[in-house]
Amino acid sequence: MTDSPAPFTLSPQSRRIFIGLLLGMLVASISQTIVGPALPRIVAELGGMDHYSWVATAAMLVSAISVPVVGKLSDLYGRRPFYLGGLAIFIIGSVLAGSAQSFWWLVAARAVQGLGMGIIMPLSQTIVGDIIPPRQRGKYQGLMGVVFGVTSVAGPLAGGLITDALGWRWLFFVAVPVGVIALVVIARFLDVPHEPRVAVIDTWGIVTMSLGVTSTLLAVSWGGTTYPWASPMIVGLLGAGALLLTLFVFIELRVPEPVVPLRLFRSSIFTFANLGAFGMSMVMFGAILYVPIYAQGVLAVNASTSGLITLPLMLGLVLVGLLAGILITRTGRYKELMLVGAVLLGVGVLMLVRLNASSSAWDVVGGVGLIGVGLGALSQQYTLVVQNAVARRDLGVATAALQFFRNVGATVGTAIFGTVLSSGLDDAIFRHLPPELVAIMPHGTINAGSVLDPAVIGSLPAEVIAAVRAGLADQIATIFWACVPIVVLVFVCTVLIKPMELRDTVNTPEDAGRELLDTMAQQSGDVGPELSGSGVGKRTRERLLGIELAIVAESAARGDRPLLARAVGELGSGDLNHGLTLLQCTAEMLTSDDPEVAASTERYACALADRVSAAGDTMSDELRRAIAVAAASAPHHIVLDKIEKPVLERYEAVDIGKLRLAANDLMAALLVDLAQDRRG
Repeated sequence: MTDSPAPFTLSPQSRRIFIGLLLGMLVASISQTIVGPALPRIVAELGGMDHYSWVATAAMLVSAISVPVVGKLSDLYGRRPFYLGGLAIFIIGSVLAGSAQSFWWLVAARAVQGLGMGIIMPLSQTIVGDIIPPRQRGKYQGLMGVVFGVTSVAGPLAGGLITDALGWRWLFFVAVPVGVIALVVIARFLDVPHEPRVAVIDTWGIVTMSLGVTSTLLAVSWGGTTYPWASPMIVGLLGAGALLLTLFVFIELRVPEPVVPLRLFRSSIFTFANLGAFGMSMVMFGAILYVPIYAQGVLAVNASTSGLITLPLMLGLVLVGLLAGILITRTGRYKELMLVGAVLLGVGVLMLVRLNASSSAWDVVGGVGLIGVGLGALSQQYTLVVQNAVARRDLGVATAALQFFRNVGATVGTAIFGTVLSSGLDDAIFRHLPPELVAIMPHGTINAGSVLDPAVIGSLPAEVIAAVRAGLADQIATIFWACVPIVVLVFVCTVLIKPMELRDTVNTPEDAGRELLDTMAQQSGDVGPELSGSGVGKRTRERLLGIELAIVAESAARGDRPLLARAVGELGSGDLNHGLTLLQCTAEMLTSDDPEVAASTERYACALADRVSAAGDTMSDELRRAIAVAAASAPHHIVLDKIEKPVLERYEAVDIGKLRLAANDLMAALLVDLAQDRRG
């Protein structure tokens, strides 16, 4: 017996689905990366430098709210309609953004795009979990990461070139034809099996979560910039957010179909993975959004060169993400890689903390490159950790919850970092102005937009330009100082993630137990211990099956059960010890309530079920005849030479079905008694 995973290939149908997912991820991710280098130019043209972060915050806020809702609804009603709807919404948002005539028009259009992204991106990951086992999933998620990475690498370069050559509006229009192609392809091929079920929609949970998250994020974004932190508006928003989120928790604990099942947080793996992803997204978007401002505002490069400077971040994210997926698929180990990624993320942030007005482009490149390598080792692995730790029925909502924490982290980080940039920027600029200019230039007359707009910078004195660039460099360094404790949080959460063995099937141990139970039930007809009362659930029957297998294994190992020993040996392909191991580990998986124990023994249960399925029966015809001979009270030749009529045909008054129910119930009681004797 070997622990190495069996070769895995996608079926033709799954391959078409996966290609559709890649196209969907392409159309969603391109909007995040191609716009980044152009944002300083966009804001300088449309105005709104004080609200710079809202171009990103609007998309992330709507995406954060929609992710868990869509994840839950897709579990109930299927992935396909939501995925197609998300693509259509995203295309509409792209057209609106490219047509924007004002700053707040652009913000509203980005919110529409965010709704589309909030549907497409988590469902892409969820559908991968529907069709690919966790042990093999690293490779395919790595390929999906490559698509995201290719757009991440090419996006900033293309974004800078398109902005300099054609104007920033084409950055949004370019996503439209790609989106249309993706929509057509996915409508043709995406067909994930789904069993509809009647459920009560958690309407109040959706409402309280949406309003609570919106109120809190508005307070974080506006505090210290648009309104003072102690103003009635900010205090009111924070109070409303706290009240609504408390009410949301109260509702989720009581509704039958919660939009975010809080029971998932009983798993420390799920909790720490979400917290780690939250912090990672804060740092990631801090680099993606504010490094271009430093490049264009302080280093005085154009949008194209700004894209080149951020290129190492995307390259690190892509290449390391791909290599990490391959490595995890081969070894089944992921935690060590994640810890190295968290450390490198921290080193990259510390390098950017040292930025000032005299820093070179290479100083920036080194820092963002290490951040990219760290993100590549972390990003997809958080998804893998969460999906490996939850049952398949929770796959959609668990993946969506992770994406929700990512989006909220990105939104909170963007809002906080935007506040850091805006709230102290005037003071930072005036600290670097000569005294004679300070006396004649009141606060608010110049800002960072002065060095980001080519039409304005030529009319400013050299001293003012130098002061703006120095002040901007100071504030961006402060942003990365704020990232330091966040990286510490990411590292601690990653340390606290308890490693679990990656499964070789798309099901959890409990799901595998059900499949094994069903397989054996189909092979053996109605035979087997099962309580007949309607009040006993499937889990009880699974435990009884586990007890039965454990007793069978114990009896076969005694040495005085020759027929049973032969049967167990046949299950082990001629090796009694191997057959005993299969039975004992399968019994442990079915009876244990410890997810780690169940996960570690799952492969034995799968091997046992595969053995039965491949052979078409539990035992050979020769052994079955030997058992029939031994069981019969008649002479051997009578049993073998004629087919006996069953009792059901000879005595019509006897209800064999009821007798079987009685025997099953009594056998269940006997099994539990025997199990207690064994423990005693």
